[in-house]
Amino acid sequence: MDATATATPFSTLIRIASHEQHTEAETSTFMGDLLGGRLGVDAYTRYTEQLWFVYRALEEGAAALAPDPVAGPFIQPELMRTAELERDLAHLRGAGWREGLEPLPATAAYAERVAECARTWPAGYIAHHYTRYLGDLSGGQIIRDKAEKTWGFARKGDGVRFYVFEEIPNPAAFKRGYRELLDAVDADDLEKRRIVDECKRAFALNTAVFRELGEEFRSA
Repeated sequence: MDATATATPFSTLIRIASHEQHTEAETSTFMGDLLGGRLGVDAYTRYTEQLWFVYRALEEGAAALAPDPVAGPFIQPELMRTAELERDLAHLRGAGWREGLEPLPATAAYAERVAECARTWPAGYIAHHYTRYLGDLSGGQIIRDKAEKTWGFARKGDGVRFYVFEEIPNPAAFKRGYRELLDAVDADDLEKRRIVDECKRAFALNTAVFRELGEEFRSA
């Protein structure tokens, strides 16, 4: 990193450096079709299934990272999504929702990378933590609103509970605090560059999932 980059808050550096990959993920054909009402609830269900595999990998490794000086400050119970995803899947697929549930190849690769970082590289885990949870608190709310209107889910009810952070009454303030954690992350400049690169990788892995979902659900 050069002197200018070093002077830039790390949270800003991550956001700027990963902007292109972030935009690519947000503007994928699948997500555009989903938010545009051109796909049915079956596509939304399939997407929710894929999220479960990713968040299970993200959150199963969280407890072991809680004492870690780098990743530990980011392990916050109010963010955890697996239980909400399971409630949504029970609503979408029925009580036997686990039966026949399989990740897409891109999802399996994404979940494995998250799990690998959780096991071996706490700073890399932060990259995945950031790209997922801050996205859920921001753009995820657009998905919730569209899902409620398109498929008739109760407002903040079963089917969209993944997007509802009941223990975070002020998302804007929470996100500010999260960015402060990023700015204070215990890592040197080289490690911060590696974290930024892992953020880009996280967005690319997410985009690959959207691409495979798009192949499975082509809008009419």
